[in-house]
Amino acid sequence: MNLNQITVPSIDISKSIDFYKTLGLELIVEALPHYARFKCPEGESTFSIHLVDELPKGDGVYVYFENKNIDSYVNELIEKGITFDELPNDKSWLWREARLKDTDGNQLIIFYAGENRINPPWRI
Repeated sequence: MNLNQITVPSIDISKSIDFYKTLGLELIVEALPHYARFKCPEGESTFSIHLVDELPKGDGVYVYFENKNIDSYVNELIEKGITFDELPNDKSWLWREARLKDTDGNQLIIFYAGENRINPPWRI
């Protein structure tokens, strides 16, 4: 089994498209006003957004995007006007992460974990 895509809710697909294109995702399906799909710049995974009348309550969705050059990537995004809730920092679980929200409040984590992504010291 392989993960194909993650889909998150949006109340404004056009606004979300601009945001995710700024992050560097490649728009491959634009079915306005209801749906859009992107290809990640590395690998074969895709990411999509779908129109909803109301966003979920609470913390919502968490989506992790991995980038080996997290610090320079975050700096590039800041220069493009993207706002981060948390700048890159080292976590106790041995990942380096930065956190932000998309235009609909979905939680995005830009991270790099290297070998610890799949093989942390506490792996079973």
